Amino acid sequence: MKLIVGLGNPGIEYQFTPHNLGFLTIDRLADQWGVQVRNRQHQALTARVLIGSERVVLAKPETYMNLSGMSVRELVAAHQVNPATELIVIYDELDLPWGAIRVKERGGSAGHNGMESVIGALGTQEFLRVRLGVQPKRKLSDGAKYLLAPFRKGQLKMIDELLDTAAEAVEVMVKEGPAKAMNRFNRKPGVEP
Repeated sequence: MKLIVGLGNPGIEYQFTPHNLGFLTIDRLADQWGVQVRNRQHQALTARVLIGSERVVLAKPETYMNLSGMSVRELVAAHQVNPATELIVIYDELDLPWGAIRVKERGGSAGHNGMESVIGALGTQEFLRVRLGVQPKRKLSDGAKYLLAPFRKGQLKMIDELLDTAAEAVEVMVKEGPAKAMNRFNRKPGVEP
């Protein structure tokens, strides 16, 4: 069993913002696998799929970003998932240039509040993650305002490509393992339009 969690904020006002790339990746995966992420359990919207022979739970915590760990801890316990090998967390990363993807097996939060919450709730940094770069070209005066602002029209094509690549990276992680995904997807970043 694998648990794939996308971080984000519930609510239409946050739906198409950089901070919701985790949610958007879960939605892209659900579309590709023909399911809807709408079952409510453990403070999250979930769906179950079969990828190859692997049973997978897709999840979008409804606790808001800064409390994501509460839901993730409940999901891990309920599905008896080993975080080090069976949990994948997908989230936006201000420290990575636009369009960059980094697959990692462990690490700190780099100041990401959602990841702080997950690490604190699980009591470990040992879990798989897919980091999606959202760093703008210009220096930010207010990172939170930027992360919660809707995408601009000029960004939509690049976001669509980023979501396709993120979904592909997750599928490779599930089917072939994180090492293969790191070799294939830890690539040079795109450029923000």
